[in-house]
Amino acid sequence: MINAHLSALDYALPAHRVTNAELAQLHRQWRMEQVVLRAGVEERYWCAPGETPLDLAEAACRRLAQRVDLSEVDALLFCTQTPDYPMPPNACLLQHRLGLPHTVAALDFALACSGYIYGLYLAKGLIGAGLARQVLLVTADAYSKWMHPDDRGPVTLFGDGAAATLICAGAGDAGLGEFALRTDGGQMACFYVPAGGARQPASPQTQLPLADKNGNIRTAQNLLMDGAAVLDFVKQEIPPLVRALLQQAHLTLDELDLVVFHQASRLALDFLHRALHIAPRQQFENLARVGNTVSASIPMALRDAETQGVLRPGMRVMLVGFGVGLSWGGCIVRW
Repeated sequence: MINAHLSALDYALPAHRVTNAELAQLHRQWRMEQVVLRAGVEERYWCAPGETPLDLAEAACRRLAQRVDLSEVDALLFCTQTPDYPMPPNACLLQHRLGLPHTVAALDFALACSGYIYGLYLAKGLIGAGLARQVLLVTADAYSKWMHPDDRGPVTLFGDGAAATLICAGAGDAGLGEFALRTDGGQMACFYVPAGGARQPASPQTQLPLADKNGNIRTAQNLLMDGAAVLDFVKQEIPPLVRALLQQAHLTLDELDLVVFHQASRLALDFLHRALHIAPRQQFENLARVGNTVSASIPMALRDAETQGVLRPGMRVMLVGFGVGLSWGGCIVRW
């Protein structure tokens, strides 16, 4: 049986490191001691002016290419919500930068924190259908481009980053297993950028800063995140998804070696670990060091777990992502 295997992955961060101490100096009214308790982030990395997720994606791919050969990639999937241009797709630009052949199928898809799961789903489909033997999945975002500097929630939570994963065809039962994907566009307003697209084009009016009831400032062209609503969504939808995926895969939680959630926030991770009774040995986090890196968060956590010896060959792992859309999903991987 031909299956899709995660051959290798790597990631890249911007050079600009932003600590809580630095944010405290800029915003003395913010209670930064509460950030670690609620967000769980101690430092994050943001793109410099003129630096984009495409640049980070190229760096991640070049790091990956030091360990695996990318010359035979058949398809390039680029997940981002912060592309360099409205058109063309970042995937086309990355194909050229990496010197991949013109025979590569290259496309973007715009998902956020569920993007890595959906990307693996697409890669497995391409390989299972015989349309590709090697898929390069790139997940890269820079929410620093969307945040207003005086909007406490996003500023203290999000970091920029890019990850590159090579998925290859192989024999046997190992690799990408079962998937469970979910969508609810009816809740889009709790996590979105209101203006700057075709529905509400950018204008002088959409650039006016406004304060919300909590004193946070943003324009209609900045990220709007209702943190309480997003946390309610996580509490309501993610535990049933995990249980459904376990049932679909004919597994119990105890049979998983590791459960890697999207690194959303301290509150979200603590709730999920507690509500689902996930043992400490099955948990892995890198949230405090890099923040919530959106579509790159799961592969970045996997790479850190691998380099720290926590993730080893043969392990059975569940991956779960959730966020903008609203969109959420999970999959089972035999490492």
